Amino acid sequence: MKTYELKGYTLVLEKIVFISAVFTADHEEGKQFNVRMVGDMLKFKFPTHEDAVLARQLLVKAMKEA
Repeated sequence: MKTYELKGYTLVLEKIVFISAVFTADHEEGKQFNVRMVGDMLKFKFPTHEDAVLARQLLVKAMKEA
């Protein structure tokens, strides 16, 4: 079982079904992307667009290597 650590969560890569694009969080609270897991949705917010894009790219890379 492949896992990935992201902002205090351990994600099971085989359980991820969707990763959204990076977008501006509600109330201009930085940037965000969402990860839909089997039966759950996680929202990850970052202070900058670059931080969010990097985290999303690393998650997608980990999934491809799993």
